[in-house]
Amino acid sequence: MKNIVVLGSTGSIGRNTLEVVRNLKSEFRVVGLSSNSQWELLASQIEEFKPAYVALNDIQLAERIKSRFSDNQLKIFTGNNCLREIVLNREVDIVLSAVVGAVGLPAAITTLEQGKTLALANKESLVMAGHIVMSLAKRNQILPVDSEHSAIFQSLQSGKLSEIKRVIITASGGPFYDYPIDRLSGVTPAQALKHPTWRMGQKITIDSATLMNKALEIIEAKWLFNLSVDQIDVVIHPQSIIHSMVEFCDGSVIAQMGMPDMKVPIQYALTYPERKCLGVQHFDLSKIGSLTFKKPDMEKFPALKLGYLAAKEGGTIGATLNAANEVAVQAFLDGRIKFTEITSYVEKVINNHRFIKNPCLEDVLMADNWARQEIKKCLS
Repeated sequence: MKNIVVLGSTGSIGRNTLEVVRNLKSEFRVVGLSSNSQWELLASQIEEFKPAYVALNDIQLAERIKSRFSDNQLKIFTGNNCLREIVLNREVDIVLSAVVGAVGLPAAITTLEQGKTLALANKESLVMAGHIVMSLAKRNQILPVDSEHSAIFQSLQSGKLSEIKRVIITASGGPFYDYPIDRLSGVTPAQALKHPTWRMGQKITIDSATLMNKALEIIEAKWLFNLSVDQIDVVIHPQSIIHSMVEFCDGSVIAQMGMPDMKVPIQYALTYPERKCLGVQHFDLSKIGSLTFKKPDMEKFPALKLGYLAAKEGGTIGATLNAANEVAVQAFLDGRIKFTEITSYVEKVINNHRFIKNPCLEDVLMADNWARQEIKKCLS
């Protein structure tokens, strides 16, 4: 039996992970859970899975959990280092990182330094510091949970990294891929949160609408699979049936397909290299009917240009892009800026930042902090 920690257990990926664990309860034991704010859902997860450790950044919410479970031996970590502290426990075998944003980076680094398996849904760790994270990872120590990168990873079972001609990352296009460009400025948060195929958290849903999520995935793919920017393409595929493809040097194209369900890549990351039975929706091509593809419009969705730029230049651009985008997305959700201003503010911050080509971790964290402060000035 393997011991697993789920960072971000109350979010969409975290909840799906616990559903997978329920199906494989004879093979996995949940020893740690973390949440940002949903303490009541976290409490119900604690009651069901009985972890030894819990991490909550908010001290007041941690006190509520502590009073709810005062009779057991539950150890609660709080504060800015709580995710790292929960990962450090010796009995942990696998860390599934499903937290959103830059907060996942220190825990990812600690997981790898400890020699534990990192099932990674927190793409921001690689966007910010891919050169540092990958330098710490042994072969197959990082197992991708993002559906697109899991699809690439699974397709690569048919060949070698050295045989890749290119990878083709699919994108649903979000709710606005066929919107006239002149209507995008009037898009509301409620409209942007209605994703056509996936049910996700608010931040990633907005990122999918701007295609910033795909920009982040371009950077993530570069680091995970040691690719050049010229080897990464993006194609709009509204049905979300093909999750990504790999074209090999001999012209063969291997695609990973399936109904859009995050439990599939989650379980593959947890059980790799084996596959286990999973009760997901039956795949029936005759009912699906047709699969369509189109080239993304980079004028309408300029976030993709920023993704390619960050992947090509590296350095501190990834950390700057990610931090500025986190703040801009929240400003849009709060009704402070227009939908089209999300990417324009991010680009402005990138253009103003002090670029460092080979940053250490301290440089990365300083770039992250600077970008957050800079975009807040722009928004004020």
